[in-house]
Amino acid sequence: MDTLLYKLDSFEGPLDLLLHLISKNKVSIYDIPIVEITSQYLEAIEGIEESQLENTSEFLVMAAQLLYIKSKMLLPKDEEEEEEDPRDDLARRLAEYQQYKEASTELRKTEFASKYMFFKDEEHIKFPMPEYDRKHTVEELIDAFGSILQRKIRLAKPEKRAFSGIVGREKVSIGDMSEKTLSKLKRHKRISFISAFEDAKSKPELVAIFLAILELISQNKIKAEYNDDLGEFELSENKKEVKDGEQ
Repeated sequence: MDTLLYKLDSFEGPLDLLLHLISKNKVSIYDIPIVEITSQYLEAIEGIEESQLENTSEFLVMAAQLLYIKSKMLLPKDEEEEEEDPRDDLARRLAEYQQYKEASTELRKTEFASKYMFFKDEEHIKFPMPEYDRKHTVEELIDAFGSILQRKIRLAKPEKRAFSGIVGREKVSIGDMSEKTLSKLKRHKRISFISAFEDAKSKPELVAIFLAILELISQNKIKAEYNDDLGEFELSENKKEVKDGEQ
């Protein structure tokens, strides 16, 4: 038999080389002629110790396993005992590796095919806001404010006044906060309950904004509605009240 010459770096590993030899010999993975395949494998990796392959040890380990299987196959068998075929484990590994290799080939085809596909950018469709008819209690707004307050406290840096003891307290006007809230609603028409507090820099400001919102709601200047999609309250001007004031 002529000596087979292989370029080992063209194979991804010892299993890849074995599959090549099995295919070349036109034999089944589950009925490997271990003597012939082992001989061909050893010829293929001859001189591998001097090669620059990163996975040199993997090829040598597989060579040792093939020699072990070959020796097991050559030993006389006890006819009374049914022994497992020493090739079974290798056959399972080869079958699994072949499946992965075939799958990667198909995925590679898809990869190249997708290079020539183009997709249209998504469009944001604006839907008119439906009329909101749910009623909410002040307690629900207080719960929502409580979660905002806790979040602000967790994220805020320590204030300078926190280290000043009881020297003085900050005074915040509820009227000023009402004007700021209305001004923000005139610019944005509708804002989330959380965003109403985003400019607050201290706990007194948070409390003042909340009280201002409650006062504006009681005066029918704004309304609070719960957005099921966002899972939070939203604030907007009370258009009915504005129209009445214009008449």
